[in-house]
Amino acid sequence: MAKKSQMAANVAARNRKARHDYFIEETLEAGIQLYGSEVKSLRSGRASIEEAYASDEGGEIYLINAYIPEYPASRVQHETRRPRKLLLHRKEISRLIGGLNREGMTVVPLSIYFNKRGIAKVELGLAKGKRKFEKRASIKEREWKRDKARLMRERG
Repeated sequence: MAKKSQMAANVAARNRKARHDYFIEETLEAGIQLYGSEVKSLRSGRASIEEAYASDEGGEIYLINAYIPEYPASRVQHETRRPRKLLLHRKEISRLIGGLNREGMTVVPLSIYFNKRGIAKVELGLAKGKRKFEKRASIKEREWKRDKARLMRERG
């Protein structure tokens, strides 16, 4: 339990809608190639990965459309939405590319965080998109679980 709370304190960006919009079938951790001003900006916690996804380009995986704002005190600025290379082992890359080639599958970032050593990591999820009725069903199920827990607390 202590590990989760420690990781929560180091989260720079979280994709809250990912679990609502997708069925997450598999998760894995990847390093991310960043400039110094991007790391400083991530530490301030102003990044957004809501519209981001991972893509295969030439046998490597890149994080596309992740927004990391410019760091105000830096002289040399970076592009805010540039493609960022994800650092993975060859087996992980081939597994993700195989997943991307299946119909309806995508790779979405779930969170960007700093590990114990202070290195930026991305939690990726191999995901399949939900349809509208599936989203409604998951909301209904979540509300029923909440109501059931409330009833059990009241009864004793």
